[in-house]
Amino acid sequence: MLYETKFLISLLLTLIIEIPILFVFVKYVFKLKIKSVKILFSGFLASFSTLPYLWFVLPPYINPTYYIYIGEFLVFLFEALVYNQLLNIKINKSLLISFIANLASFVIGLIIFNFI
Repeated sequence: MLYETKFLISLLLTLIIEIPILFVFVKYVFKLKIKSVKILFSGFLASFSTLPYLWFVLPPYINPTYYIYIGEFLVFLFEALVYNQLLNIKINKSLLISFIANLASFVIGLIIFNFI
């Protein structure tokens, strides 16, 4: 399978997994009064802003031994910042949402890609 095809599958999986997690946490766990459209937009923006960098920009600059740790950590931080700034969520809550969403998409992605 082409690397680019794996990227597109990963992007789709990321959106399918992370946006519902973001939505559930904002609306039902933290019970914040934020419009659904704004939550969806923030989730799309966060994923579309980070995944291309993780797959195409960072690899030549990061030691392959540490790539997954550094790359995922940077994605986690940036997405938390997006949620913090766009949704006006306190940083501790946005860090928690980002951590759980990214952990879920990472683990599910590993499982799925091991079967492809």
